[in-house]
Amino acid sequence: METFTSSFLLPSYAQLDQNQQKIITKIVDFSIKNSRQSQTTVFVLSGEAGVGKSIVLASAFEKIQKLSRQDGTAFSTFDNKLLVNHNEMLKIYQEFATKSRYLYKKDFTKPTPFINLYQKKNKKADIVMIDEAHLLLTKSDPFNKFQQQNQLIEILKLARVVILVFDFAQIIKLKSYWQQDWLKTLLQDYPTQYCHLNQQYRLQNPQINTWINAFLQGQLKPKPATKNFELEFFADGIPLYEKIKAKNQEFGLSRLLATTDFPFTVFDDKMWFVSAGKLKLPWDKINFTDRPWAERPETINEVGSIYTIQGFDLNYAGVILGPSVKYNEEKQEVYIDSSLYEDHEAFKKRNDLPPSSLAKAKNEIVMNSINILLKRGKYGLYIYATDPVLRQHLLALN
Repeated sequence: METFTSSFLLPSYAQLDQNQQKIITKIVDFSIKNSRQSQTTVFVLSGEAGVGKSIVLASAFEKIQKLSRQDGTAFSTFDNKLLVNHNEMLKIYQEFATKSRYLYKKDFTKPTPFINLYQKKNKKADIVMIDEAHLLLTKSDPFNKFQQQNQLIEILKLARVVILVFDFAQIIKLKSYWQQDWLKTLLQDYPTQYCHLNQQYRLQNPQINTWINAFLQGQLKPKPATKNFELEFFADGIPLYEKIKAKNQEFGLSRLLATTDFPFTVFDDKMWFVSAGKLKLPWDKINFTDRPWAERPETINEVGSIYTIQGFDLNYAGVILGPSVKYNEEKQEVYIDSSLYEDHEAFKKRNDLPPSSLAKAKNEIVMNSINILLKRGKYGLYIYATDPVLRQHLLALN
């Protein structure tokens, strides 16, 4: 079991399984073959949470950077970048750079600074890899200095080879909302190769993954009988928190998480809280340190969100499902009331979606956030539901 440090950090190549090594080789070969083509070429790596997309991408990037920093290789003197539109994951990549002979912190950045810099310099990068590409903006965001309408379109203009990691089930904001046909339409004029990862590496039991996926489709299935994974439902947040603290003491990397159903603001000094029955704990705070949220010991006293945990592995995750996650007894299904979702930034209106599509997109975004939270723990998942009806039905599964 990984303990006390982020298990995202790259394992040695020998620890990667045969399938992962094969895909890494495929990405490197694709990059060699297409790096001097006149037209930009694209490689899309897809797969659900926990299938090792980031590890494959990071491994391929390290191999390419090793070659680019040696004389007489196919990548000598290449200008390559890895982009990720996620502050906490960027910290992990920059930490990764300090542990590798072939990587520098400057190799990693966010999409907007890359776009603005390379447009200003009027030059192209050779190979650009994009982790969590489903977080790329699909509308302008002047607050974050992105003036155009689609970050991927701009990146395609600024790179010879683009490697994308994509998961439509991890889209969490309207300003980065994608539909599968949008991506296919956007890429139809570029030579594109698709590759899909299926093997689940994070969740240690496939029955648990099946149970979570059914929940995301609105179905409450019987709790799987498992020996290597703990799935438990709680009547109150206090025993849930005690369980997480005990697991963290023993194994590390155990944290409480919640859907963003509880009020918060980002840029002020006010403390905002998450409630789960008798439990009341503060939301995660903006992290100005170089260490990822889950690795900082004091965050055991906070509740994490999709913004601090997306892309990371935990050993044990305690998840508080907020008021927007409900259960319809008549239809016997889990459903979303998006009007109760407190992440107002996620729902900032976009004019290119008609009302029916907008309502559908909002429900997808909330379910996607649940998907991200429920698939963080490698060895255990503990759930408290704020909605009393859903809580009752979950407790009946224990």
